Order: sequence, then structure tokens, then C-alpha cells
Amino acid sequence: MGSSRVWPCILLAFFAAALVMATSATHAQNRQVARTSDGKIVRFVSLRADDVNVRAGPGVRYPVKWKFVQRNMPVQIIAEFDTWRKIRDWEGAEGWVHRAMLSSKRSLIMTGQGQTMRQDASPDSAAVARLAPGLVVTIAQCRREWCEVDARGYEGWIRRDDVWGLYPGEKLP
Repeated sequence: MGSSRVWPCILLAFFAAALVMATSATHAQNRQVARTSDGKIVRFVSLRADDVNVRAGPGVRYPVKWKFVQRNMPVQIIAEFDTWRKIRDWEGAEGWVHRAMLSSKRSLIMTGQGQTMRQDASPDSAAVARLAPGLVVTIAQCRREWCEVDARGYEGWIRRDDVWGLYPGEKLP
């Protein structure tokens, strides 16, 4: 009769321990989202591939919300969990991608009405090309008001106005 009372206590202790372990794991995951290897969280990167799944959560068990289909698209990392990065695109949409799908190579997307690419970093310089809204360009360097970029084989300078993928005042080598 004494042993029949012990089993419910053992089972209760087991379930209590399991609950504590699950709660601890959840808190550890929540703390990990706010950390990166170099201490930074929010930063711009670009997509490494032409086909990138954006998921509802950090793992393959989460459903794909949408796909990016353009290499070099700029995105902003806003959180991390293990090997997954929560990103935001230029339209404000957010989701999770694996870090292998991201590159530190910087790019911009043209917004607004687009703009004219110039031969030199001056509004009086000769026009090289007209860049349409939505066009993705790769960055060679950025100064205070101008960035040297490559747009589908055309190289030149654009003003930092009407682009997404840079922080105000950010300079790139």
C-alpha cells in the first residue's frame, strides 16, 4: 500500500522537472535572439542566391511565407537565433532565412522615382544611365552624399537619396 502512494509522487516530480526544463529552454531561446557573434544585431546584408525561402520562424519546420527570387537584394537583419536570421526587406516585410543564404556584400535598391547614374560624384557630371525604381545595384563605395555602384554592368555614381540599404551617414570603403 505504501508503494502505490510513491508512484504518483514520482510521476508528479518527473512532470514538474520536465516543465522546468522546457521553460528554461524557452527562456534561453528568447535570450539568444538578441545576440550576434560580433555584438551587432541590426545590419544590412544581401541575398546570396536567386531562390531564398523566407520562413515564418527560425527553422525548416516553419512554413515558407514567400520566396525572394533575386540575388543581391538588400535586406536588414533585425534578430538572430542559432543559424537563422530574421530579416526585413525594403517594403517592411519580415521573416526568417538561414544565414547561408546571406552575404556581407552590400547592395541598394532604388526607391522613389529612380535617378540618373553619373560618371563622377557630381550632379554636373555626365549621365551614364537612368536607374528605375526597384532596380538592385551593388555598392563599390559610399561617401557622404554619393555612392559608387554597379547596375547590370553600368558603373557610376548615384546620390544617396531614394535608395534603401544604407544607414544615414554610413560610409563604406
